[in-house]
Amino acid sequence: MNIVVGNVKGGVGKTTSSVYLAAAAAARGREAVFLVDSDPQGSAAEWFEQNPVEGVELIEAPSERTVVRALSNSDGIVVVDTPPGDERIVRAALRRADAVIIPTRAGGVEPSRVLATLEMTPADIACGIVVCAARLGTNDLEATVEDWSNAKVPVWGVIPERVAIASGPAGRIYREGLEAYQEVLRKVMRAVR
Repeated sequence: MNIVVGNVKGGVGKTTSSVYLAAAAAARGREAVFLVDSDPQGSAAEWFEQNPVEGVELIEAPSERTVVRALSNSDGIVVVDTPPGDERIVRAALRRADAVIIPTRAGGVEPSRVLATLEMTPADIACGIVVCAARLGTNDLEATVEDWSNAKVPVWGVIPERVAIASGPAGRIYREGLEAYQEVLRKVMRAVR
């Protein structure tokens, strides 16, 4: 299964979501798990190198050709961290996805970037939103979830705002984040079946 984590906007939680989803898949212990870093900045690779995740193999694929190869030659679960702003790489990954997760934040300019990513995603591919760094109980979060639900875009997860979850390369995988992304992974698996 190819799970592409994408949003044309940067800073929305793509890398955090990708690393945690790969860790959630590895925790299942049922299949090989690959984390593909297709972002030339190499954020997922940097995080993974500082804090490897047992049961996850890292593949660096910072070009259209290498991401296509990574998605074509892997058995098991492949989680792809896509770059912001490189439409060629993002489109190549989206065309080979079984599921697309679009990380976003509540409020702000986020909806237009999510819509742009949805427009790039082939219509026959399961797609859902994950609201990252969410301030639980706020009007912005409630309105965001309601707006996407009304637009018939499933919300596969709400990840609470926690410094530990979003600590990046300096941090390990935290239980609270892992549990939240395990639930996201369950929803992705149901949507693909």
